[in-house]
Amino acid sequence: MAAFFLWIILFILCWPLALLALVLYPFVWLLTLPFRLVGIAVHGVLSLFSAMFMLPVRLLRGPRAL
Repeated sequence: MAAFFLWIILFILCWPLALLALVLYPFVWLLTLPFRLVGIAVHGVLSLFSAMFMLPVRLLRGPRAL
C-alpha cells in the first residue's frame, strides 16, 4: 500500500518517470527473482543447520519441554 502511495506521489510530481517505473517494474522483478530464490535456499540450509545444532539440547531437556 505504501508503494502505491509513493507511486501516486511520483505520478503527480513527474508523470513520465512514474510511467517508466511502471513499465520497467516487471523487468526488475524478473532480474531479482534468482536472488530471491537463492535467499530462500540459503535460509532453508541455515534453518536445517540450526535444527541439527539444537537437536541435542532439545533431547536433553526431556519430554516436559515439548
